Parts: sequence; structure tokens; C-alpha cells
Amino acid sequence: MRPNLLSATFSAALVLAAALQPALARSGREEVTPAEEREFNFDADIPGCQAPEVLERLSSHFAEKEAKFWNSALTIVRYEQIERTAWRPWGLDYYPRRYCSAVATTSDGLRRKVDYSVRDGLGIIGADWGIEFCVHGLDRNRSYAYATACREARP
Repeated sequence: MRPNLLSATFSAALVLAAALQPALARSGREEVTPAEEREFNFDADIPGCQAPEVLERLSSHFAEKEAKFWNSALTIVRYEQIERTAWRPWGLDYYPRRYCSAVATTSDGLRRKVDYSVRDGLGIIGADWGIEFCVHGLDRNRSYAYATACREARP
């Protein structure tokens, strides 16, 4: 009689535990807190891929990197085929980021693909949006940062 009582008690405990478990946890997903609702939150109010301020900042950072690190006067003079490739690809609990790609014409007349992301909290001391970018064919350090063919600059 005791083994049946123990078995019944154990079964009841399992049923109770399953009933108390949240629906999301049963489905294998954990509940997430969107980045906008954290104590130190992000507002996800970042400009789009084609916004003039994004393209100006990208051009400025590119020219600065070329001059400082590669002793080059290369600049970006025009953008075409600008498109968003992803928006928050890893979910709401990661800080907001928009991934984009474009074809840039550089001052040497060549057209190169550019992969870039606009990210919340990457500006000056984390108070503004910022960008990360990789220009195909000009990742001169063979991408310790972005891997082969700018792969790590994409989602």
C-alpha cells in the first residue's frame, strides 16, 4: 500500500508543478524583458538605413578610419541600393539594432558593397545611436573584427 501512496504523491506533485509553470517555459522559451522596459533601457528610436544622418556618419567614420589607420584619402561619395536587411534579429531582449546594406561609390570611382548597422546606445558615452560598418574589399586587416568578406558585420 505504501508504494502506491508514494507513487500517487509523486504524480500529484508533478501535475502541480506543471500547472504552476508558465506557458512560455513549457514551450521551451523563456519570458523576455524587452530592452525598452529595463531599468537602464533603450528606446529603440534609431534612424533608418537611408536617413541622411546615418549616411553622413558612416561616410565620416569611413574617411576618418582610412586617414588614421591606412594613410589613405579614400572617401565615400555616393550611396545606392540602400536596404534594411534585418531589424532586431535576435529578439526584443537584445539592444535595438537595424542592419543595412548599400552599394557605395568611393572617391577612386569603384563601387563596393557596405554592410552596416545602426545601434541604440553606441553613440558618445552610450547616450545616442551609433554605427558599425564594413566596406567589402577595404577590410584591410583581414577582419579580425568582421571576418572574411565582412560576414560579422551582418546579422
